[in-house]
Amino acid sequence: MSGHAEQAEPRPGAPAGRLKKRREFLRAASRGKRAARPGLVLQAVAGEPGQVRVGFTVTKKVGNAVVRNRARRRLKEAVRLSLPTEQVAGWDLVLIGRDGTGQRPFAKLIEDLRGALKQAGVVR
Repeated sequence: MSGHAEQAEPRPGAPAGRLKKRREFLRAASRGKRAARPGLVLQAVAGEPGQVRVGFTVTKKVGNAVVRNRARRRLKEAVRLSLPTEQVAGWDLVLIGRDGTGQRPFAKLIEDLRGALKQAGVVR
């Protein structure tokens, strides 16, 4: 066995892309549809046809770096496990962590994501 790590295979259900630039987040905030749930806030705006891009943000109001990072990791995992990639193709999604994101039961967080996608009109 060599000392090199093998490349990980892309996970099924993983989003096609990430939103990373500030202007992409601002575009979703200004022109996007919003849906608030106890565990998260979703902003959705039409993007590239056939592609899904997801961005994550948790503000300092939520807590210190440890708390914010935990909330962000939980949001990423919820997206990885439950985002219906085919159904949301053509959307740019921004998930915003809330005070309860870090402590919310994970099953409820996934329900929040699915409900927010329906409320924003991203999926039916």
